[in-house]
Amino acid sequence: MQSYGVQSMLKEGHKHFSGLDEAVSKNIDACKQLSSITRTSLGPNGMNKMVINHLDKLFVTNDAATIVNELEVQHPAAKILVLAGKAQQEEIGDGANLTISFAGELLQNAEELIRMGLHPSEIISGYTKAINKTVEILDELVEKGSENMDVRDKEQVISRMKAAVASKQFGQEDILSSLVADACIQVCPKNPANFNVDNVRVAKLLGGGLHNSTVVRGMVLKGDSVGSIKRVEKAKVVVFAGGVDTSAPDTKATVLIHSAEQLENYAKTEEAKVEELIKAVADSGAKVIASGAAVGEMALHFCERYKLMVLKISSKFELRRFCRTTGAVAHLKLSQPNPDDLGYVDSISVEEIGGVRVTVVKNEEGGNSVATVVLRGSTDSILDDLERAVDDGVNTYKAMCRDSRILPGAAATEIELAKRVKEFSFKETGLDQYAIAKFAESFEIVPKTLAENAGLNAMEIISSLYAEHASGNAKVGIDLEEGVCKDVSTMIIWDLHVTKFFALKYAADAACTVLRVDQIIMAKPAGGPRRDQPAGMDED
Repeated sequence: MQSYGVQSMLKEGHKHFSGLDEAVSKNIDACKQLSSITRTSLGPNGMNKMVINHLDKLFVTNDAATIVNELEVQHPAAKILVLAGKAQQEEIGDGANLTISFAGELLQNAEELIRMGLHPSEIISGYTKAINKTVEILDELVEKGSENMDVRDKEQVISRMKAAVASKQFGQEDILSSLVADACIQVCPKNPANFNVDNVRVAKLLGGGLHNSTVVRGMVLKGDSVGSIKRVEKAKVVVFAGGVDTSAPDTKATVLIHSAEQLENYAKTEEAKVEELIKAVADSGAKVIASGAAVGEMALHFCERYKLMVLKISSKFELRRFCRTTGAVAHLKLSQPNPDDLGYVDSISVEEIGGVRVTVVKNEEGGNSVATVVLRGSTDSILDDLERAVDDGVNTYKAMCRDSRILPGAAATEIELAKRVKEFSFKETGLDQYAIAKFAESFEIVPKTLAENAGLNAMEIISSLYAEHASGNAKVGIDLEEGVCKDVSTMIIWDLHVTKFFALKYAADAACTVLRVDQIIMAKPAGGPRRDQPAGMDED
């Protein structure tokens, strides 16, 4: 059968949408759906989502980055928002929710403009002008004197970190921020710009409550030590990556044995060899052996005899961190260690926390390059959520090491932006002004959502915020606990400038990208069996 138009050009089975109604509205609709999912979990009173991914793993969280990662978003336009959220998570580590919700709101307003008869390109040019104006205004709203901070001063760190942690774990932000601040300050290098997020580890142990959580200078390894020695103080450490065992010869060899004596001697030489190696380790002054693979029975016997503590660390990432903590250099196989390659620990002890045996490696004085936050909680999902909050706190610390400027939080910044961008739109001529006005309205999503999630009347809150800001109080935000508008500096809710800057920028970029599309042409999906995705790496 002869087909006409686009049909005749493309292979059969393809889909083709074009024009405003089909392509643009469908795209905007998909993005609205996605942002309505994340929107309800914005802010401290955000609701939790229960996401069960394709491997039947359960996530209970209000962290937008985790939610959109685990939802397998199929729609190409909604994927663009997901990528914007991921970019925000990679760049700053917090504010992914703001990015996605704000982009969704921008697109929803764009849809209204399109219905009014504006062309997408006019909307895009208006949005671009508006985001540039927004960036200028953000710089003016920065709190005076906040650009130089001491990243080792706990008070200042907590004041900046609290908002990020509170959005994940409301009501527990004081305890958590203090834990995270302690851990970060301990591992902060001489030049804070080189702060490495990987140096703050999280150990999740079931049982107890958040108030039992502590910060350990050093590492907490899950699992017991191998031998009978459970505690060592001020000891030198040697690390063998390949395991502590007798190594079989690499070449195949046949040994011809004539008599029973020779057989006995053959076994004895192996034993003597192992003893000689272990003795060499003991003579070098090391008291602790960390092994990256199996520990042989015979080797363990001699380790016990020479009073050496043996740890088995199977994950190679953990082994690297152990080397970082102790300052040791890993050897490939059992051999006599060089004195320079030995590490040092203040104490290694096996403790029992909540029924789980863990090995605590402490290193107070020397290279305090790793700190571990030991989190306690009643269920796995609570622990996972706490870990995400800690992650956000650590990432915020990294961001503030690079740029410590702060803005008023609690939606104060957004209302001020809305007010000023709206004023800017009146000065513009041409059709852009409608788009700029809609961009300004989109900022209301933040106070509106915060108020709705806290069960307050959103309209009242927004109008009273506008009233306060119109009379010149640029720092008035929502106090969610009392449900009134208050000055942010009294509530100590500050957001980092970088977080807001990138979140709004990525959101505007994503919205413009989606609006630029006017045709969707989908080829027929390739047949054949579905390939499963390769299994993920272990959590590093």
